[in-house]
Amino acid sequence: MTQRLLNRELSWLAFNRRVLSLAAEPGIPLLERLKFAAICSSNLDEFFQVRVAALKDQVAAGVGRLSPDGMTAQAQLTAIGRAADRFVADQERIVLDDLLPSLAEAGIRIVHWAELEEVDRAHLVEFFESRVFPVLTPLAVDPAHPFPYISNLSLNLAAMVTDPDVGERRFARVKIPNVFPRLVVLADGQRFVPVEEIIAAQLHQLFVGMVVEEHAFFRVTRNADLTLEEEEADDLLAAVEMELRRRRFGRAVRLEAQQGISMEMLELLVRELDLEADDVTLHRGPLDITCCFQLHALDRPDLKDPPWTPVTAGRIMRAESQDRSIFSVIRERALMVHHPYESFAGSVENFLAQAADDPQVKSIKMTLYRAGGDSPIIRSLMRAAERGVQVAVLVELKARFDEATNVGWAKALERSGVHVVYGLVGLKTHAKCTLVVREDDDGLRRYCHIATGNYNSKTARTYEDVGFLTCDPKVGSDVTQLFNHLTGYSRAVEFQSLLVAPRDLRTQLVDLIEHEMSFGPEGRITAKLNSLTDPEMIEVLYRASQAGVQIQLITRGICCLLPGVPGLSETVRVRSILGRYLEHSRIIRFEHGDEDQPLFVIGSADWMGRNLDRRVEVMVPVVHPKHRDWLDQVLAFDLADDIVRHELDSEGVWHRHGPADFSHGDAQERFYRWVVDRQKA
Repeated sequence: MTQRLLNRELSWLAFNRRVLSLAAEPGIPLLERLKFAAICSSNLDEFFQVRVAALKDQVAAGVGRLSPDGMTAQAQLTAIGRAADRFVADQERIVLDDLLPSLAEAGIRIVHWAELEEVDRAHLVEFFESRVFPVLTPLAVDPAHPFPYISNLSLNLAAMVTDPDVGERRFARVKIPNVFPRLVVLADGQRFVPVEEIIAAQLHQLFVGMVVEEHAFFRVTRNADLTLEEEEADDLLAAVEMELRRRRFGRAVRLEAQQGISMEMLELLVRELDLEADDVTLHRGPLDITCCFQLHALDRPDLKDPPWTPVTAGRIMRAESQDRSIFSVIRERALMVHHPYESFAGSVENFLAQAADDPQVKSIKMTLYRAGGDSPIIRSLMRAAERGVQVAVLVELKARFDEATNVGWAKALERSGVHVVYGLVGLKTHAKCTLVVREDDDGLRRYCHIATGNYNSKTARTYEDVGFLTCDPKVGSDVTQLFNHLTGYSRAVEFQSLLVAPRDLRTQLVDLIEHEMSFGPEGRITAKLNSLTDPEMIEVLYRASQAGVQIQLITRGICCLLPGVPGLSETVRVRSILGRYLEHSRIIRFEHGDEDQPLFVIGSADWMGRNLDRRVEVMVPVVHPKHRDWLDQVLAFDLADDIVRHELDSEGVWHRHGPADFSHGDAQERFYRWVVDRQKA
């Protein structure tokens, strides 16, 4: 029987390996390559905290359900363990044997205690005694002191300590504080010493009169997924806050340790953390190389990407030069903006800032999924509420790993007089929508923003996304109905223009694919997505391929579809584009979807079960010819034959294609140059 689906978890690991490949790419500057290696570590931490933890929960509960590709939870854990070990080995080879030596040649060095001159050691001892020593808490394990709790993702030092007078031997743990930078800079500003090595060199000050027989560094990853029974929660805000406190005590799922750790200490850690030997990863380099973000922050432009300054959409610039509002621009014609090539601050933040200060604006409604830290958008919402505008914000408290930030924003918004709601029971609200109601000279008008990305000013500088600003009455009516459904008490309605999950989106996408099938080999579907995992959508694409439809998929992350399989998916091609920007937009093109011309839809939904069935998602058709031409150009750059990309083969293996030097085949750079040239024209 032909394999029909790839495993979701293994496909994600393959994605992280593609990210790692950027750390080895000729043509990418050294500090950017190091950044990609660090991103991989952060990605892997989240994967273990959520996906591996969930599989371990299934095994512990005796759940026998198979994954869509036919694997048990235990079989997936075994395969993940093997793949993760290979990944870590390759990551360390790239970082330790390539990147760090190359950086040393460029003057940036991570140095070890044993390599230091006496003057440097004296400086670091003074730093230890004045800054580090006062905040350290060595914890011994003995009959009066049980094994201490090891917090999630903390870096720790394990030691075996002996009392020379009585021969008594004890295990001790020292948590490496994170109240100062992990890499301590020396006087020249170019050499860095890991703080854990400084602490290790001064253990005699922590265990006075004792003999420290050995020490090693270790790190624990715990289950950090938020489990919330919403139906039983009278107060969702309080329930989320409680779960955030419980998250600290999630079950351990992974132990990372320094190579050379003794079997005695390793077995003790495994036993006390209730882990298995297969849950251990041994590292020959520093644990948790996200510390390399610290090096990326150095002022070394010669080792970084040259900046790409976002342009402000031409129509907005012309309006500003004429002292006209952004609302007048949108009234003339819908506005599409493409971040970060085009400025998020100059368009979306500007839209909300003008709405907040405009005396003609009567109400503002918005969904917030990941707002981030310091947010100009949230400040605009607060300012509007404080001057009497009716402001309603749906804050999604369950946005994974942003729960605490969103709880904080929810409270701050409420203090400013904003009406804050938390969405529908059992669903995450992932849609990115804003509705501004304004009293124009000719009557009330609804201005809408619908986007593929979050209202997050920080990520908008590095995430590639598309936003759509319109005052089309049909879109305005749909967005109004959507907000009434989300914030009030109503049944789902028929939408005139929007495609909305979970009510209709799946069915509408299937109908569009099947419509394209009716054109046989003349049919064309192009889908740019973050991930494709939903078995039903994959099966529909297989049927379309068997009908002869030409299908191009651009999936940055997970793809469970097998392309190019004879008799199953011969006309399907899958590629992945990676670069300095994180490809985040969802753009779907159906050649015959809009009568006699292509149909484009953009929005927040990937083709995953969670997006189609368990989240509120919104996609909107893009109909103006100039906007369609822009999206066609996006897809043309991504589908070119002479760019660096990875392609998925019929065996489920990804292969790099394109020029040997990344700088000669960077699709994102080509698109940026195209955007800049259009601005100049």
